[in-house]
Formats: sequence, structure tokens, C-alpha cells
Amino acid sequence: QVQLVESGGGLVQAGGSLRLSCAASGNIFSINVMGWYRQPPGKQRELVAHISSGDSTNYVDSVKGRFIISRDNAKNTVYLQMSSLKPEDTAVYFCNVFGRTSRFSSDRDYWGKGTLVTVSS
Repeated sequence: QVQLVESGGGLVQAGGSLRLSCAASGNIFSINVMGWYRQPPGKQRELVAHISSGDSTNYVDSVKGRFIISRDNAKNTVYLQMSSLKPEDTAVYFCNVFGRTSRFSSDRDYWGKGTLVTVSS
């Protein structure tokens, strides 16, 4: 199994910054895509950003120019640097990893439990 542990959430004023981290551990053979999703209060979960094993990145339009996703493959860790935060960024942020536990298994999604980011106006 693969475990994901997020950290770095909290309360911040609008315009401020936070850095989220997510470390993957357990029986990891390889990781393909790593990403962050978020679920605002009363809304559906949405993709925020993801980064491929080749470091290609993709962002939802609402965070482009403000958030930066990166990964450290040696540590099986993905980061989300969030700047110029807005109240509408308030959400539970979930780490997602698409990978496999052995050379004979298929890639599948793994999820963290989430970390709350609250941006006050």
C-alpha cells in the first residue's frame, strides 16, 4: 500500500502565502503523476495542479501565476507553493499520486486525507 501525508495547511490572510507538502511512503515501485486537488466548502473536488514524472505541469486557470507545483522524486514528495492567496482558495487540499506498487501492477490513484487551507479576507 501507499500512504500519503499532507502538511502545511492553515489560516492565512488574503495576499499571503502557504506551502503544502505531501510525502508518499510505503510499497512504492514508481510514481507517474503527482498532483493537488481541492474541495471548497459545499462544492465538488477539483484539480488544482499536477506534475508528471518528466516535470510537465498543468494548472487550473484560477491559480495560474499564483501557485507552483514541484516534486522531489528522491523523497517521493510533491509541493504546492501558493502565493497571492484569495478567500476563494479556501478549501481542503488533497494530495494525489498516480503510481504502482510493483513492476507487475498497474498505475492507480492514491489519495491523502487532506489539509485545510483557510484564507481570510
